[in-house]
Amino acid sequence: MTLRAPVDRRTFSEVSTVTPAGPGRVVAEVDPEWTIGGKPNGGYLLAVMGRAAVSVAAADHDHVVAASAHYLSSPEPGPVEVDAEVLRAGRSASQVQARMHQHGRERVAALFTVSHLASGGAPHWADGLPEPSEVAFDDAVKLDPQLPDRRRVAIMDQVEVRLDPSSAAVLRGSPSGRGELRGWLRLPGDEPFDPISLLYAVDAFPPATFDIEFAGWVPTFELTVYVRALPGPGPVRILQRAHLIDGQRVDESCWVWDGTGRPVAQGTQLAGVRLG
Repeated sequence: MTLRAPVDRRTFSEVSTVTPAGPGRVVAEVDPEWTIGGKPNGGYLLAVMGRAAVSVAAADHDHVVAASAHYLSSPEPGPVEVDAEVLRAGRSASQVQARMHQHGRERVAALFTVSHLASGGAPHWADGLPEPSEVAFDDAVKLDPQLPDRRRVAIMDQVEVRLDPSSAAVLRGSPSGRGELRGWLRLPGDEPFDPISLLYAVDAFPPATFDIEFAGWVPTFELTVYVRALPGPGPVRILQRAHLIDGQRVDESCWVWDGTGRPVAQGTQLAGVRLG
């Protein structure tokens, strides 16, 4: 039996931290363990850029509430720079443009709306949302840090993804054909989620296409995220759903609820996929 080397786990706050490097510029380090097949996770990169956007916005605009990113080319693990510019500073929100660079190339371009989310309260109306799963965290099946073809997925050694039993058949190579994965997500050290880490949460699950047919890397072309509320402590519930596969592209939606069942984030993305 081959023993696995110990894995160094760092909190999300640590791996997504940014350091000021001049007016409107921060530097960051893309962690090699927050990757899939050596490529950094798109939601993780968006979270790093979200920190840059908050750093240039007004002091009372401290939460990202909307973000949209286009992934031009995947950065390598290592140092990156993010330039952030306020496009509009309003009373209730600021709009910020951010660009991630590495080795002189632009890697990700993103737009953010930054505002302030009040704590407490409840949605005025939520009937347009799907229902969250009722499966408890401890009753969900922990995802191993590897793809169905046995290749290691480094990021899954950092976070804890658990699938509902109804979704866990994909782990046995028996997709249901619904194109849907449900379960839970927990950050390293059970760090509480916040508006920045929710930018990652909507891109944390395996592609919902795995519930249709396994494919290798499913690269994200564009990712849009709405942060709707401040989450309570603990892991969050996730629903990842594919809608249409056509022209070697798939669009997926993701919904995130905190442990109390409150919807806290939602996202959509367009990604490349090769099936059949």
